[in-house]
Amino acid sequence: MPQLNPDPWFTILMFSWSVFLIIIPAKILNHTSPNEPTQTSAEEHKNDSWNWSW
Repeated sequence: MPQLNPDPWFTILMFSWSVFLIIIPAKILNHTSPNEPTQTSAEEHKNDSWNWSW
């Protein structure tokens, strides 16, 4: 039964996982975002309480 021979499938499995774990993350992490986040000002916002008329 040739489908039970693990030799070619094990090689394909190891090669595909090496691509998923080594090559693809390195390529994804090399991309930079075109809109880098900017720092917001550190001043605190003034929260006024409302004076309700009732």
